[in-house]
Amino acid sequence: MRWTFVIAYYNEADYLADTLASLAAQTVKPFRLLLVDNGSTDASARIARMPLDGVEVVHLTETRAGKIFALEAAMPHIATDLVAFGDADTFYPPHYLATAQAALDRPGVVAAMATDVSRDAKQALRKRRHNQVVSRLWPKQTHTGGFGQTFRTAALVAAGGYAERHWRYVLMDHEVMERVLHHGRAVYPFDLWCIPSPRRSDRTRVRWTLGERLLYHLTPSAAKDWYFHRFLGPRLAARKATHLNLREKTWEKR
Repeated sequence: MRWTFVIAYYNEADYLADTLASLAAQTVKPFRLLLVDNGSTDASARIARMPLDGVEVVHLTETRAGKIFALEAAMPHIATDLVAFGDADTFYPPHYLATAQAALDRPGVVAAMATDVSRDAKQALRKRRHNQVVSRLWPKQTHTGGFGQTFRTAALVAAGGYAERHWRYVLMDHEVMERVLHHGRAVYPFDLWCIPSPRRSDRTRVRWTLGERLLYHLTPSAAKDWYFHRFLGPRLAARKATHLNLREKTWEKR
């Protein structure tokens, strides 16, 4: 088998079953699914054990709170040559892994990144076209979140993978890509897309400012290490924008 798919979850009982069903419908099989329970207190752990045809499921537990710790716990268990990272509240179409595999088999490609789309067909098409444009304008930047990252495992490991010692803040999906891009190029296949849940409408605790984003786009690739570790990291630390903010389910607060 060529693929490992990693999903870390924390209290995702309302979404996890649908996500797992979409993975069970993949046209590329068999593959290994690493499910990392990051301290769930709802029915997520039970749902995670639903049978999935053609999928080798490995269950892990990480007691340290925070997604970066859960992903770090998964890293030693990735033994296939290709790896995908996804979210527990996201629909992956049946061709998802097949499309990513075709892209990753191209010379020099170390990452194939998916576009997040809505369920509205017209809006989804516009977003996919938009991602094609911006990824060509800024090929040495990432335009995809942790819901839709796929890698050649060797490149991800050589870059240090997901690890708290490298990055303990939000935007970990962007920082890890900065390191991976030292080992090859990323592509954004038009047909590689997924549908994340739209539930997080308030993103003030989990994103960068407009100024920080603009500087990210303007910073040349050779200076991206400086941007993340000398500029952005200290700013995120000052406003306590750590990876623990990703754990907050602000949509549940009334």
